[in-house]
Amino acid sequence: MSFEAVVHAQAIELDRLSLEMCAAAGSGHSTTAMSLGHIVTVLMFQTMRWSPDYPNYPTSDRLVLSEGHAVPIVYAAAAKLGVMIGKDPESRRKLTVADLKTLRDGTSELDGHPNPMEGFPFFDAATGSLGQGLSVAAGLAEAARLDGVEKRVYCIIGDGESREGQVAEALDYIMDRKLRNVLPIFNCNEYGQADRVSGQQSPEVLAAKLEAAGFTVKTIDGHNPAQIKAAFDAFAAIESNRSAAPMAVVAKTVKGWGAPSVQGNGWHGKPPTGESLKRALAELDQKRIEVTSALVTTDQFTIEPPPETSRKDAEPGEVPSLTEAMKRMDMESLLQSGAMATRRAFGIALRALGQVNDKVVVLDADVSNSTFTEVFRKDPACAPRFLECKIAEQNMMSVGVGLSAGGKVPFCSTFAKFVCRAYDQIEMGIYSGANLKIVGSHAGITLAADGPSQMSMPDVAWFRAFTTMKDHRGNPGCYVLQPADAFAAYALTGVMAEYEGACYMRTLRSDTEFIYNDDVVFNLGGFEVLQEGRDIVICAAGYMVHEANKALEILDKAGVSATLVDLYSLPFDNDALLDLVGANNGYVLSVEDNFGGGIGSAVADALLESGDAFRLKQMHVRRIPKSARTPEEVLQMCGLTAKDIAKNAMELLGVG
Repeated sequence: MSFEAVVHAQAIELDRLSLEMCAAAGSGHSTTAMSLGHIVTVLMFQTMRWSPDYPNYPTSDRLVLSEGHAVPIVYAAAAKLGVMIGKDPESRRKLTVADLKTLRDGTSELDGHPNPMEGFPFFDAATGSLGQGLSVAAGLAEAARLDGVEKRVYCIIGDGESREGQVAEALDYIMDRKLRNVLPIFNCNEYGQADRVSGQQSPEVLAAKLEAAGFTVKTIDGHNPAQIKAAFDAFAAIESNRSAAPMAVVAKTVKGWGAPSVQGNGWHGKPPTGESLKRALAELDQKRIEVTSALVTTDQFTIEPPPETSRKDAEPGEVPSLTEAMKRMDMESLLQSGAMATRRAFGIALRALGQVNDKVVVLDADVSNSTFTEVFRKDPACAPRFLECKIAEQNMMSVGVGLSAGGKVPFCSTFAKFVCRAYDQIEMGIYSGANLKIVGSHAGITLAADGPSQMSMPDVAWFRAFTTMKDHRGNPGCYVLQPADAFAAYALTGVMAEYEGACYMRTLRSDTEFIYNDDVVFNLGGFEVLQEGRDIVICAAGYMVHEANKALEILDKAGVSATLVDLYSLPFDNDALLDLVGANNGYVLSVEDNFGGGIGSAVADALLESGDAFRLKQMHVRRIPKSARTPEEVLQMCGLTAKDIAKNAMELLGVG
């Protein structure tokens, strides 16, 4: 009984602090937090192997709070334990109970939802956009497995949240990969935001679904310390049992446990204040008396330190040139053909990187034979770091976020069209500071034959939005890269791997002629001038560089001298581009094989900020395309052929 009494006493204290900090903030989810008081107490004070002094120590057990709105309960526990906080590792300090009153303040480390980049390094990723945490936990577990570290990852998921499809994706992935070091904990407190959760998310149905998926399921009273501890002990015991199935916990809890006046519907995100707060606190005090009668002064918790490891990361070796890499792979005949798809060059680059950098991990969504990530998978030295995620792009991106938090460099690849399914996950990854590399193959309308359901047309505009802001490190939120040939794709893959931060690269299905060679240096934020002229600047990227290059011949015959810029990176060097525009009398034509809001908008912003006189015309996809037999046919359909480019350039100049 004494252990149970200690847990009850600590949980009630955390519940009290949750109520008080949310009341001070004027918002927050105190009742959801109270449903987790006992589970978080047993986890953070007893079960997890970690150190409050080093909350993000590499070998520590991890807690992913997928239902991020419940974060006050974790902040309360962290304050009682004196967890170190602060954005700068060199100047961190212990979190105090007094700090809890700063919850949700603009200068506080205690954000409204978990976010390690705001100074709370106990967490590994930003959560709160529901359904993503279990995938992040799986990524952390994968990183630990690759490193040979006995790290356990606990993930708390809300019952209403469990309806999100990504949770099912993550459960399937955990079973596929036999990740016994991940423990999903379903917090079944019966209530969502507006009302009770569906019966499909009841403890009984959730347990049945988990058992049907192959999990060993423990259904417990989430406020019974002995049952909680027994479940966590059982989880620890299966870690080394290769024949054991992954385990899950279904915890029956009460939203607002210990304070009947704030239980039930109507208190989600609405903390009690004034007399309501006083009443709830009084009810907790009464509950304390009821459940801690066996408490003795000698009872205490003991936190086990994290496992030690002697593993040291090897420094990455030198990556060979594309020409050398292809020679090593007996692909010289392809090199001599003078053309190659950028998607194939990306696959070759992955293999070359994987051979010299063991941090590189590749994830794919059942299209590795099209994205060419199979080149990485088929290399015996790289194969253990290839993770097949199947048709579950949301899970794949969040697993990548977890891998990043575990110290890896994850490349997440699928068709560019399917990347859009995971926009929310990518956004949360950017907020988490994840070192995420996203590669979308078969991008743009030149995919042709498969039609618009397989093309990617809004992606540049969406990713470009993140180029207009700064991340927590002061860098662009994301770089958008569109290589025009194999040499550029190969080099930019290496550049992405070296950079710490999010990048999105589009690759093409069609073979494109070589423009560059091994000697050309590509940089994030750079561009290449392929031809210098004096009348007009044409800015293009990817496939459209080749179409624009054809247009130069037409323009030259018409007496127009055009400058062609391969604007392969967004953002780009504004000043350098403006110098080119100035040397061409302020005339600019942008060309892209996607919907608007991409290159043309970026160029427009740069021109507007300069304050100089200019004339800009944007060419992009302005209709819903349909399938066509060839890239040329769909380009004609959308008015983006070389002839169209030349015509628009001459109209802009008023000639022809």
